[in-house]
Amino acid sequence: MNTNTPLAAEAEPSVVLRARRVDSARHVLHPHQVRESMMLAQQPSLRNAALAGFQAAATAAVALPIVILSPWPHLIGFASLGALVALFGRFAPRASRGRVLILCAFWQTFAVVVMSLATWFGASPAIQLLVLALCSGLFSFVSVSGQFGPPGPLIFVFAAGASMGPVASGSAVIERAIATASVALMAFAVCALTEALRRLPEDGTSFAAEPRRPVAHRGIAAIRVALGAAVAALSAHALGAAHPAWAAIGAVAVVQGTHLHISMNRALQRTAGTIIGAVMVWMFLVQEPSVWTIIALLAALQFATEMVIGFNYALGQIFVTPMALLMSQLAAPQAAGLGMVPERVLDTLLGAGIGVVLAILCSTLDDRRYLAEHHAARAARQS
Repeated sequence: MNTNTPLAAEAEPSVVLRARRVDSARHVLHPHQVRESMMLAQQPSLRNAALAGFQAAATAAVALPIVILSPWPHLIGFASLGALVALFGRFAPRASRGRVLILCAFWQTFAVVVMSLATWFGASPAIQLLVLALCSGLFSFVSVSGQFGPPGPLIFVFAAGASMGPVASGSAVIERAIATASVALMAFAVCALTEALRRLPEDGTSFAAEPRRPVAHRGIAAIRVALGAAVAALSAHALGAAHPAWAAIGAVAVVQGTHLHISMNRALQRTAGTIIGAVMVWMFLVQEPSVWTIIALLAALQFATEMVIGFNYALGQIFVTPMALLMSQLAAPQAAGLGMVPERVLDTLLGAGIGVVLAILCSTLDDRRYLAEHHAARAARQS
């Protein structure tokens, strides 16, 4: 056996000792974890990230004014959800991106329809949140299996959470589905028209992607995501939060990390970015902006998000937070308002905290050994 590999030290008691859950908790709470979460990464392709942001922003800039001027302006929130489909497949091979976009359009619409049906059928808030959690696990599985790439299942979870508002009739469910799917198909068209601007490696291959794990591993990861979403959402609901789905999104963002140190980084980055972004959107909302100003800002925020999120997740959250809250403002201006700003921060803290705890509790021995090796290697570099 090669004892130089991180996972080959089964016979070494010191490594096993360091791989207990309590030791993993100590590792992720170490000050160097905070410093690591602040580091900047290198984007696989800044050009493609910027193009994805432009494609989503362009789709929103065209579709949302059309919806506002149509007989169905109340569907603008669901139209904005459809525009987010343009974010997917930015690193996919030429022959695959169309497939990825169509699949993501389906799952985005599916998220809206399922949660709208749950509301229309009279499911209690707790049952709705459990449906959201199950959907979160499903979205995690299909995103990895379909190799959708960034931004991953969070977009679908966000769409499901945004669809938990009251539904008066079956026709309202159909309207939501049509609005989401129509703009998602518009996003597909925008991406197809600008595909020539996307750059792939010169050898004709795609950018390096995480290897597809066995089905059993993907299934276990999906169960973790569903559990994290359920615990976070139900906890927020028990505490009286008006938008417990936001806590679920925070937990999903953390639990889906491929390694424990990445989960902790995501928790720290999401919290810091959300706080800064919440302050920004509060300063904007106090000005009581018009719907046209909000649409213009949404497009700008979408582009800015994709430009920076690849460098550091916290930078992306600075722009994602205002974007999410402004979408909520468009979808339900009476139910939104300034009160949702501090709740977004509190729900994020709750969801991220629960996500870290569950990531450690549900971790495998290999996960904890990898964290111990990562911690030891970082300590050695700093000594």
